[in-house]
Amino acid sequence: MFSNFFASITGAFMCFATLTEIQILQGLINNGMRKGTALAVLLTGPALSLPNMLVIRGVIGTQKTVVYVLLVVIMATISGLIYGAIF
Repeated sequence: MFSNFFASITGAFMCFATLTEIQILQGLINNGMRKGTALAVLLTGPALSLPNMLVIRGVIGTQKTVVYVLLVVIMATISGLIYGAIF
């Protein structure tokens, strides 16, 4: 649970270039990262990044941005847990 949550938070603040997260996560998986945790990073990476959060904040406001970020992190954590339990 903690590793998926931590991966979601970490993925939210990383700014990956397009398609580079696949190679980075493949290396992490080869070094022992679980597939569910990798899924949590993959889900939060494109949906959230620091520049993305700043733009969203400018468009919809601070409170709605906080709710959006929390929902993405929680759903990515849950998705990682379910995927990790199945596979």
